[in-house]
Amino acid sequence: MPDDLTAGDVERIAALAHLALTDEETALYARQLTRILDYARQIAELDFRDVPPTCSTSTGLSPERPDLPRPSIGRDAALSNAPDAASGLFRVPRVLGDA
Repeated sequence: MPDDLTAGDVERIAALAHLALTDEETALYARQLTRILDYARQIAELDFRDVPPTCSTSTGLSPERPDLPRPSIGRDAALSNAPDAASGLFRVPRVLGDA
């Protein structure tokens, strides 16, 4: 495999990610990352000039309804079913951090 990653390369990557790796993991990840990079090099060699773009969420068919701006519900209506509201905002229990 050309340009194999060394144990030192993997150790530097692991240090950036704050990971502690065993020697076995370092060797395993060096092999796996080298294979990933080799695959990326193969993809980079492909010629995509004649491939049409496919980054569309639409099938080209007309939408069922037009996407037109319209008024949203008011704050009071939005908060009407809230179990706990304060000062016009939703109040939710703390899930992270100190209580």
